[in-house]
Amino acid sequence: MSLRIGHGYDIHRTVVGRPLVLGGVRFESDFGLDGHSDADCIIHAICDAFLGAAGLPDLGHFFPDTDTTWLNADSQILLRRIVQVLREDGWRPVNLDVTVIAERPRISNRIADMKAALAGCTGLASTSIGLKATSNEGVDDIGRGLAIAAHAVALIEKA
Repeated sequence: MSLRIGHGYDIHRTVVGRPLVLGGVRFESDFGLDGHSDADCIIHAICDAFLGAAGLPDLGHFFPDTDTTWLNADSQILLRRIVQVLREDGWRPVNLDVTVIAERPRISNRIADMKAALAGCTGLASTSIGLKATSNEGVDDIGRGLAIAAHAVALIEKA
C-alpha cells in the first residue's frame, strides 16, 4: 500500500456583502469572505492538501481566478472535482484533519454540519474527518477579524 500526506493552507479577507461559507456550510454572519469563488477557505485548504499529497498542481491550476466559470462558484463543486482528479490518478482519500483560524464566528455548534458536507464531497466517513477551530488571540489580521484561514492535512492511498 502506498500512502502520502499533503498539507494545504488558505486565507481570505472578510468582506461585507457576501455570504459566509465554511466547510460547505453557510453561516449567519454580517460578513463573508472575499474571493473568486465562494472563498470557502476550509475547502480550498483541503483541495490543496489532497493535490499536494498526490504531487499534483495547486487548486489555482485547476480553477484559475481568471476563468469566470468559477466566479462565485460553490467550493463543494471544486472539492468533488479534485477528489475525481485524485481517483483518475489512482488515489483515494483516507482521512482529513483541518484547523480553522478565526476570531468569529464561533463554529463549534456547526462542526457536525461541516463534517457531513465534507464527507459528502470526499466520500469519507465523517469520523475520518477532524475539524477544529482556534482563534489568533487578537494577533494580526486574523486576530482583528479581518481574515479567516484554514490548515488541512490529508492522507491518501493508492487505490
